[in-house]
Amino acid sequence: MSAPAPTARKASPHGWLQALVTVVAALVAMGVVAVLGLLAAGAADLPDNAFPRVAAATVVSAVGGAVELSGNAGDLVDTDASLSVLPLSVTLTGALAVARGFLRPLRHRAAAGTAELAGWAGRIAVLWLLGLLALAFAARQTFGVSLGDGALEDLGDLFGAAPRIGFTTDVPLTVLFGLLWLAGVLVLALLVARDAPLPGRLPRFQASVRPAAYAMVALLLAYVVVGVVIGLVVAATRGHPAQTFALLLLGLPNVAWLALTLGLGATWDGRVDGPFGLPLPSLLDEVLRTPDVSTLNLGTLAEHDGRAWWLLVVDVVLLLAAGYLAAVRSPAGTPAWRVAGHLGVALALTVLMIGLVCRISARYGLSVLGIGDLGGGLSGQLFLHPRPAGAVGLALLWGLVAGCLGALGARWAGRHGRRARR
Repeated sequence: MSAPAPTARKASPHGWLQALVTVVAALVAMGVVAVLGLLAAGAADLPDNAFPRVAAATVVSAVGGAVELSGNAGDLVDTDASLSVLPLSVTLTGALAVARGFLRPLRHRAAAGTAELAGWAGRIAVLWLLGLLALAFAARQTFGVSLGDGALEDLGDLFGAAPRIGFTTDVPLTVLFGLLWLAGVLVLALLVARDAPLPGRLPRFQASVRPAAYAMVALLLAYVVVGVVIGLVVAATRGHPAQTFALLLLGLPNVAWLALTLGLGATWDGRVDGPFGLPLPSLLDEVLRTPDVSTLNLGTLAEHDGRAWWLLVVDVVLLLAAGYLAAVRSPAGTPAWRVAGHLGVALALTVLMIGLVCRISARYGLSVLGIGDLGGGLSGQLFLHPRPAGAVGLALLWGLVAGCLGALGARWAGRHGRRARR
């Protein structure tokens, strides 16, 4: 009579309840980070009780959802607005929560069947889709836009122009990108986690990919930790703590991972114009606030502040640590050139990913009878885009060198492949 009990307990960790807990925990964690960040940014004062919808839109955009800005001011007033930016602090929080919930029932398993993994991931995906749809339909709001004082306000009153701007979500694109984001998180979690099983012959593939993938995840998280420390110091010593915490809770990885690429020698193109700005560090705002498109790299940063060269030093230290970590986790007997090759490819892919998720594009314009789009704080533009070919090439070179030196250092310390033998 007691024989079926172990079977039921073994199946329960992969049930719908556990999938629901995983999805709810991830969405709640993302929502809390988004709400705290928006409160620090002053969004609590938004009109028309819009704060909950703005928070929902922030979570949607964090997983790649398509949030679109729109304007409606009648025939006499033209509005033009667009925004493309990922709040990566919220994204990272959700990714860590989903990965933890997905891997928890798979720990200490020697093997797992394809059907088992697909069923477990499918349950999470179905519930994730439902949560994403709820957020997408909630993330819709319209605001009135003030024309300010002076001639523009007089024209607006004369012609009865009441410009409004709002945001909504493209539900099909949000579902598509949200599910792709989830799939990427689950696949990466399986590749990185040392105790996660893979079906069939995939464990052999995992053994060759896992060390470099783990090293890259550790590298990205290390930069976030460094950014948190710097942000807390800045908040405590230079004032404006609310502004600093807003960036930490909404866009810390945006800045930290940008710093990683700059330390490698990558170049970004950008411009800041009008009311837009980069709250921290102010050095970026200084470099990018020019009449024309600006070049952002170590050289242009150092022209404004010589301390920018510390980005190079931090890159050297953390990349050598990543190379050492990859070598330690590689199978025993893996030659240094193979560790170097794996790390070079992994770093190149990581930098390519950073270029995709850290790019920023924002525009806002407003004109009444063709007047107003040229000044008065009624228009602005902000964009920051990488030069991907050069960044990926430099990352490949850095990864090859760091992987080789890390493997030699691990071998000298007698720890090469030590984790793999356990």
